[in-house]
Amino acid sequence: MRLHELAPAVGSKKRKKRVGRGMASGNGKTSGRGHKGQNARSGGGVRPGFEGGQMPLQRRIPKRGFNNIFRKEYAIINVKDLQKFKDGSEVNISKLLEMGIVKKKLSGLKVLGDGKLEKKLNITAAKFSKVAVKKIEAAGGKVNVG
Repeated sequence: MRLHELAPAVGSKKRKKRVGRGMASGNGKTSGRGHKGQNARSGGGVRPGFEGGQMPLQRRIPKRGFNNIFRKEYAIINVKDLQKFKDGSEVNISKLLEMGIVKKKLSGLKVLGDGKLEKKLNITAAKFSKVAVKKIEAAGGKVNVG
């Protein structure tokens, strides 16, 4: 394929409808809006969600709970995921992001205790589960909260 052979996909280019350009166009005079009424006027029509005075759907449905704006979400990792590191290495959120084990930093890292750990690692995270701390220390590693 060459540069001069490039073309947009068939049907992807749409033309704007030219209204009010004479009766022969099929969209002359009233420009496809019909005669009179709210939608025929400039600026006419109703706002999104308006149901003609009927109680709108978003107000009919019951609301429950609330969204805590101060909620902290942690990047979660299990002890078995730490097996990928070399024995005696430092493990923190930036190293996990670099390796692609964790996708986003979020509010920090939380280490959970699923799986086995046979390597001595120095792990820094915001939170640890009790099981994870036991497994890391049993393998001879260190737990740093921070």
